[in-house]
Amino acid sequence: MLFSYPKGIDTNYLVLCDNLEQIPVESGFTHKTHMRGFLWRVPIPLGPAGVVPSYTNDTNSLVTPVFGAGHSWLWVQDSYEYSLGGCLGEEQDAQCPGNVAAQKRIDCHPQPGASREACEARGCTWCAPDVPNAPWCFFPENSPYGYARSGGPEQTDKGWRNKLILSVSVCHRWDSPLVDLFFSNQFLEITTAVPSTSVYGFGEHEHPTFKHNMDFAFANLYGVHPFYMCVEPDANAHGVLLLNSNAQDVTLSPNPSLTFRTIGGILDFYLFMGPTPENVVQQYTEAIGRPHMPAYWALGFQLSRWGYNSLDVLKETVDRMKHYDIPYDVQHYDIDYMERRLDFTYDKVNFAGLPEFIKEMKKNGKHNILILDPFIAKDEEPGTYRPYELGQEMGVWVNNSDGVTPAVGQAWPPGDCVFPDYSNPRTVEWWTQLCLEFKDVLDYDGIWIDMNEPSNFMRGQIPGCADTEVNNPPYTPSISDRSLSEKTLCPDSKTYLGDHYNTHSLFGWAQTEPTYNAVKQATGKRPYVLSRSTFVGSGKHTAHWLGDNFSQWKDLRRSVIGIMEFNLFGIPFIGADICGFNYNTTYELCLRWMQLGSFYPFSRNHNSEGNMVSKQNEFAKISRATLRIRYSLLPYLYTLFYESHVYGGTVGLKVPSSWKKSHVTVSAPLNKIPLYIRGGNILPQQAPATTTTESRLNPFELLIALDEQGEASGSLFWDDGDSIGKPGLLLGSSTLKLVEGLEHKSYGEQLRELGVFGLQ
Repeated sequence: MLFSYPKGIDTNYLVLCDNLEQIPVESGFTHKTHMRGFLWRVPIPLGPAGVVPSYTNDTNSLVTPVFGAGHSWLWVQDSYEYSLGGCLGEEQDAQCPGNVAAQKRIDCHPQPGASREACEARGCTWCAPDVPNAPWCFFPENSPYGYARSGGPEQTDKGWRNKLILSVSVCHRWDSPLVDLFFSNQFLEITTAVPSTSVYGFGEHEHPTFKHNMDFAFANLYGVHPFYMCVEPDANAHGVLLLNSNAQDVTLSPNPSLTFRTIGGILDFYLFMGPTPENVVQQYTEAIGRPHMPAYWALGFQLSRWGYNSLDVLKETVDRMKHYDIPYDVQHYDIDYMERRLDFTYDKVNFAGLPEFIKEMKKNGKHNILILDPFIAKDEEPGTYRPYELGQEMGVWVNNSDGVTPAVGQAWPPGDCVFPDYSNPRTVEWWTQLCLEFKDVLDYDGIWIDMNEPSNFMRGQIPGCADTEVNNPPYTPSISDRSLSEKTLCPDSKTYLGDHYNTHSLFGWAQTEPTYNAVKQATGKRPYVLSRSTFVGSGKHTAHWLGDNFSQWKDLRRSVIGIMEFNLFGIPFIGADICGFNYNTTYELCLRWMQLGSFYPFSRNHNSEGNMVSKQNEFAKISRATLRIRYSLLPYLYTLFYESHVYGGTVGLKVPSSWKKSHVTVSAPLNKIPLYIRGGNILPQQAPATTTTESRLNPFELLIALDEQGEASGSLFWDDGDSIGKPGLLLGSSTLKLVEGLEHKSYGEQLRELGVFGLQ
C-alpha cells in the first residue's frame, strides 16, 4: 500500500506498514538530506495542550508525525542509509517465479501506485529486490511485450524499408533487445545495454558526481538535453542523442543499461562514435550547431543582483567596485529596474536617470545586460502598454486548446499575463521590433531572457486544465508534483508548432535565436544572450547559467559538475551564480566561491533580493587578486572559445592526452587559490585589468611551462573582440623545444614579456 506523501518524497518506493514490527532493518529510502525514513500506521496520542510528542524506538531513531497533531502517519529518521524494501509478513519471497537478477530488471510499472495485483495484471513479475532502488515490478525474461520485425525488407521509390527494426548493435555501443520497446501514442519506452557504467550527461539536473550513479531515474530542471557520453572499458568513448522534446525520463540501471521513457514524439537516436571524449563533443556540435563566439568583454567578470531596487543603490555598488579596484566588465539589471515588472519599461521613480547612467557606464568601458521575461501583462490601461497591444494586434500569443483565445496566467507583472509564442514567425517580428525600440530607451549591450520554460505561477492557465489525456497522460515522468501543467501552461495549449504537450521544452529554445538576432541588429556587434531555458542546439545562440542555486557548499561543488556537463551539451559559455542565489552566504563560502568562479567560463556573481552584501576590505582584497588572475588569462580563454566555435570542442573540460592521473596535497589558506600550470602548455596572457581600462588593450605575455621532455605548445586567437562576421585568423601556433636555446614565434607588437617555467 502507498500513502499520501509529503512533497519531495518519491511515492514509488514508500511502502506503508501496519506496525513497527513489520519494518525490516534494511528497509527505507534515501532522502535528499541523506536521512533514512520509514512510515507506519499507529494512533498518535496528543501531549498536553495538543502537543505531539516525539518517540524513540529501540534503535534510538527519532519518530515524529508527518502532517502534525491528530494525523496517523509517523515518520522515522536516523543518520543511516538503507536499501529499499517492503513490509515484513507480506508475500514477497526472495525467490520469485520468473525472477530476474535485480541489477538487470526493467521497471514494468514506472508510475506511482505499483502493487502486486497491478503488476501481475500487466504480465510482469512482482518481487522484492536486494539492490537499492531496483524495481519491484519488472519484465520477466519471457515478457510478452515488445515488437517483432514483420516480414522482410521492402524496396520503395525512396530506398529500402522494414516495418520495424529494433535489434541494433553498433560496435556494442547500442544494443536494444525487442523485449524492451513500447511504442504507443503517449508512451514510448526503449532500453539499451551500455558497455560500461561510465556514463555522463543527461541534463539539466543536479547530482553529486560527474559520472552518473547507475541506480536512479531523474528529471530535468531548466533545460532538456537527452544526450549522454559513455566511456568504454578500452577508454574509447561514444555519445548518443535522443532528439525528442516531449516530457521524458531516463533510468540508469547497474546491468548496465539505460531505459528511455517519453510521452510523445518519436524515438530519433543519433550516435557519435568518438573515439575520444573531445571527438564525441566535436561530432555532436557538428550535428546540432557549433557554440557561438562570445565577445571578448563577455568573458570578463559580471555583477548582478535581484534587489538593487533603486539607481542610488546601484551607483553605490559600482562606486564600491571602483573603490576596491575590483575588475569587472558587465553590469546586469534584474526585474527590479522595470516599472512594476513590466517588460520593455524602466522604473522612472526608483531608477530615474537610468538611461543616462547606462551611457555613462559605457563610456567607462562597462557593458549593460537587461533582463526580459516571456510574459506580457494584459490588464494595463488601454493605450498605455504597447507590448501587449501590439502583440494582440499581431496575434502572437500561445492560445488555449481552442486555438483562438490567448492562454492567460500569472507571473511577475501585476494582474494577469499572456505568453508570446516564439515558434510563430509573427512573434519573432513583434519581439524584434520591441527589442529594437527598447535599445533607443536603454542602450543595452545584451539581453538576459529568464523564466522561459515558460514559467507561470499557476498550475496551468485560467480557469485550469481540462481533464483530458493530453493534460493528464497515462504516464507522467518524475516532474514537479507529477503534473505537466505545474508552474507552466496546460499541455493542450496551442502553439504555432502544435500542442504545448509536444513543444514545452522548445519554448526557451525558440526564444533564443530571435533574441540573438535582435541584439545583433540592435547593437551592430557580436550578440550577447543569456538564457535560463535551453534545449539541444541552444549553444549556437546563448550562454547559460545553472539557475537558482543556494548558498551552500554542495552547490559550489555541484556547479563544477554542471559546467562540465554543459560543455558536453555544446554550451561551453556556462557558469553558476557565484556565492549562491538563495540564502545568505558566509564569508568563507563566498570567498572560496569567488576563487572558483573566477575560472568559470561564464563568471557572474548574482544573488537574490534581501540577501547580505559583503563590504569587507579583506574579502575585496582577496577577490581582486583572484579576478586579476582571470583577467590575465582571458587571451587563453578567448582562444579556447574560438577553437570551440570553429571545431566544436569543449572549453571547461579539455584534458591533454599526456595528462597523468596523479595528485598532491597542497596548502590552501583562505587568501590563496592553489592554481598550477600543467607542463607542456604555452599560455598567452595579458596584464590584469583595472576597473577603468579595457582589458584587451593591455600588453601580452607568454607563459611557457615545459614538460618533462622540455617541450611546450600553444596557440592564440586574436581579433577586435566583438565584430560580426567570420572569425579572424589564428595568429599564432607555436611548439617550443629546449635544445641549446629557445625559439618562439612572435604574437605581434603587444608581446611584452616571455616567461619560461620548467628549466633545469
